[in-house]
Amino acid sequence: MPHHLSRWVGLAGSVLLAVAAYLGGALPDGDLRPTPVSIWQGRHGPLILAAWLLGTALMGWAWWTLRERVPSARWALVTAGLWLIPLLVAPPLGSRDVYAYTCQGASYAAGISPYEHGVSVLPCPWLDTISYIWRDTPAPYGPLFVMLSGAIVGATGSLYASIALFRLAAVIGVGLTAAFLPVLARRCGVPGSRALWLALASPLVGVHLVSGAHNDALMVGLLVAGLAVVVSRPGRFWPLLAGGVLLGLAGGVKVTALVTVPFAALAAISGPYSVRGLLRDGAPVVGGAFATVIGATLVAGLNFGWISGLEQGSLVVAWTSPPTAVGQTAGYVAALFGAHVDALPVTRAIGVLVLAVLLVWLWWRARTRDPLWHAGLALAATVALAPLFHPWYWMWPLTVLAATAHRTGWFSLVALVSSFLVLADGTGLARYTKFPGAPLMTLFVIVVAVRLVRSARVARRPAPVD
Repeated sequence: MPHHLSRWVGLAGSVLLAVAAYLGGALPDGDLRPTPVSIWQGRHGPLILAAWLLGTALMGWAWWTLRERVPSARWALVTAGLWLIPLLVAPPLGSRDVYAYTCQGASYAAGISPYEHGVSVLPCPWLDTISYIWRDTPAPYGPLFVMLSGAIVGATGSLYASIALFRLAAVIGVGLTAAFLPVLARRCGVPGSRALWLALASPLVGVHLVSGAHNDALMVGLLVAGLAVVVSRPGRFWPLLAGGVLLGLAGGVKVTALVTVPFAALAAISGPYSVRGLLRDGAPVVGGAFATVIGATLVAGLNFGWISGLEQGSLVVAWTSPPTAVGQTAGYVAALFGAHVDALPVTRAIGVLVLAVLLVWLWWRARTRDPLWHAGLALAATVALAPLFHPWYWMWPLTVLAATAHRTGWFSLVALVSSFLVLADGTGLARYTKFPGAPLMTLFVIVVAVRLVRSARVARRPAPVD
């Protein structure tokens, strides 16, 4: 399909998604316990589902078909911006998280720590907009975002104005990505046009980052900016410190951004790797990042409760998380023999342990290879091995890999499939497809594990001697 036709096909998909948002998106007065059947049977149900499905398919198809043949960086930016316009003015799509941001901001503005109390304690004036499961749980977000939420709600005092400002923050995050991603791409020998296209034109960006106003957009933008500053001035103290501060700000929004800090420390080294070089050039990056997170925590007047808030992800059970899927499948197999086994705590704990080992191994490999590409792999591992997977989480590794990886198929395919996992109003299809979803994901995990073991064995074989 010609690139100029792809632009208008993607725009048509964006318009259809905006229609789905107006008719049945994540509206403030929407049903908090919807199912695919109840949506179908509701007002405009078939039209909502058709607009969502066709819109996602058109936007995803246009994005996928051009991922290796984008005409130019300017064309990618103009097209991605064009696709975002309908979603920018539409109601929230794909998630009700922005309402939780607003209520957590109201709690903080009222002097209540969202790390110690759920939003029902205040109670939030917009409590009815939040899913029941999140009303009594602490906030899992970093102190910087809690302060930002409090400032937004304190300044507006309005639900709709707050949503508009949260969406503005998301747009700023996307803008930071657009500005700094080409720097990473040039550093890694990747075409900037391709990197921008993959990171900005995916349906995940329009639906979840912009329309859904997720704070992941701001986190990713600050993350990319920090990495770009670090690789632009390796070996120079003040730019490296500034890059570390930017990474710390990203961690102040979502702590998972700090996964990239050790890899950024490697990228900061001027010349080949050495322990002395790491201590000399990596220290400003690491020190700047962690000092920023600690400073934001102290300025916010909060403790480190956001660490315990990360555990709330275990409340959601969905096969889209591989460790969760394996635990679900173990339960299904046990049920065949008349036993009741709750394997989720075990498989999730194993997933966290494997992640810890994998992150250390990736960092060790990155010493003599491209640390930025390994940073993207580290983010991908973090998302894949966490107890909970939301489609917009995949934007963390996708954005970094878009600028660092020379093969794009596997992580682009994950993004494309993930775009279809959540309906317009935020209903997650994984909740209603536990079987066969969990067994199929478990089979996929087994296949990947076997292939990795075989690859490792081949790599260790001595080269043939002539």
